[in-house]
Amino acid sequence: MTRILLVDDHPSVMEGTKVMLEKDSSNIVTLCYSGREAVEKVSEALFDIMLIDLNMPEMSGVELTQKVLSILPEATVLIYTGYDIAPHFNMLIEAGVTGFIPKTLTEERLLTAIRCAVRKEAIIPLHLLKELRRAGPGSGLEMSSSSAQKETPAYTDKEEMILSALAEGKSNRQIADQLFVSQRSLEYSLTQIFQKLGVKSRIEAVMKSRQLGILKDSASS
Repeated sequence: MTRILLVDDHPSVMEGTKVMLEKDSSNIVTLCYSGREAVEKVSEALFDIMLIDLNMPEMSGVELTQKVLSILPEATVLIYTGYDIAPHFNMLIEAGVTGFIPKTLTEERLLTAIRCAVRKEAIIPLHLLKELRRAGPGSGLEMSSSSAQKETPAYTDKEEMILSALAEGKSNRQIADQLFVSQRSLEYSLTQIFQKLGVKSRIEAVMKSRQLGILKDSASS
């Protein structure tokens, strides 16, 4: 029997996914509509697989993953999202995520992904795997001579404030509070910044922005 905890703030998505997952009679699906509710469930019961939405109000998928793994270090956490996870990939891997499942998967592929996760196999979409292969080893900050010569995109005051906050090591919650925006709005801004910089993690964003002179290295100021 595979016990699955599905966490999403969209009821229709939850119900549809539950129906698909339980087409396999060995799956038992429990629904949670918020990160806080999920933390309570994890504290009360054991689950083999956890499907967690990336963008949720109050608590993001990254934060929830970290909380879940602090309670159950051996838990298998899969990010279940309709968003592009490439800009968040490194951060999610560092948080302890086992894999990623797009919400657009067919029933057959969704069930196959769950079976792979039960076997402790990592699940990474092919398009993302190809991006990682193109990036090559190292920090992911390598640039070709032609791309290095391209003009640096313009950054807004808000984006520069976010980069400065990242450099200070502030959490998403702290940065959102500082800017008086929701965490979901901040995550959207981070996605835009990562895309502009061509990076996939907070650390890479800080390093790249210093390389480009957007941020001044505190050691040299």
